[in-house]
Amino acid sequence: MAESKRDYYEVLGTSRGASEAEIKKAYRKLAKENHPDLNPGDKTAEARFKEVNEAYEVLSDPDKKARYDQYGHAGVDPNFGAGGAGFDGGFDFGDLGDIFGSFFGGGFGGGHRQNPNAPQRGESIRLSLAISFEEAAFGCEKAVTVDRMEPCDTCHGNGCAAGTSPEVCPECHGTGTVQVRRQTPMGVFATSSPCTRCGGKGKIINQPCPECRGAGAVRKRKTIQASIPAGIDNGQTISIRGQGHAGKNGGPAGDLLITITVRPHELFRREGTSVLCEAPITFAQAVLGAELEIPTIDGKVKYDLPEGTQSGTTFRLKGKGIPTINGRGRGDQYVTVFIETPQNLNKEQKEALRKFAESVGDNNYEERKKFFKKFKK
Repeated sequence: MAESKRDYYEVLGTSRGASEAEIKKAYRKLAKENHPDLNPGDKTAEARFKEVNEAYEVLSDPDKKARYDQYGHAGVDPNFGAGGAGFDGGFDFGDLGDIFGSFFGGGFGGGHRQNPNAPQRGESIRLSLAISFEEAAFGCEKAVTVDRMEPCDTCHGNGCAAGTSPEVCPECHGTGTVQVRRQTPMGVFATSSPCTRCGGKGKIINQPCPECRGAGAVRKRKTIQASIPAGIDNGQTISIRGQGHAGKNGGPAGDLLITITVRPHELFRREGTSVLCEAPITFAQAVLGAELEIPTIDGKVKYDLPEGTQSGTTFRLKGKGIPTINGRGRGDQYVTVFIETPQNLNKEQKEALRKFAESVGDNNYEERKKFFKKFKK
């Protein structure tokens, strides 16, 4: 029975005095929330969607709305000659255009399609390049070989044999897509899919170029000079513009992206723009001080080690680190010294060392005294 149905205003969540705009706003919100495509397999949402559309079909029509306001469901029930509220008739889905356009490829109007014949940028090429520690620090030039797609010299990129040109696809009329309409209990829906006749390209090449076979591009191997900037670090990527794959329909080529791997150094390691290293010193050098030769990425430099230097002491060589990648200054080098204990001493050397230890005593070992003082506590 028609009177067993829910009140249409209640279905849309509006009052009986709601304006046309308020009714439309409420309908759009509920239709979007309960659309079957957004709730696959949800029977409750599907039933709710039908109920919402039935209510709007009546309340959006001034004549039907007037009859419904006066007589209720009986005023719009087909048994009373007022026209149905189902989905078999000519329900106008025009108001749903901006809601469902993105779901149905523009079947309701408003869906955006990319022109298949518009210029398209080519894909970028990615590769890795290993360089030495010094090359990363000071920069270098490297030759890299890439296999990339380039415009065909024979057809100049249009894919056609000499004297011919591509034709607009008669199936999709150059759009690259075709629409398929289907009748459902909720109305007529349209979906877009790539045109099978032209493969979504929007054009047909009847006489392909014998060199590229209609592709408009051929694969070529090319050697490119890459400038590696000074200060580049492990894992960073440089970009060489326009050295990637060729674009389509006259679009620009992609880029060549080179990710740098810096090989480990046997003496140095890096933290930002700082260079770190360790240097062994003798017991005598630590006690008496000495002039040391310290390796840096610029070559050896002299450093005056003060007497009484403790093992583990770190000193700085200013400006001997990594250049900043923007070319503004350099980092520093930090050298940590450690005392190497002599091995395989002969009898005379051991005796001399014992006499030295006896002459020095514990009073000259400050850290040793502190340690045993804490230990006694």
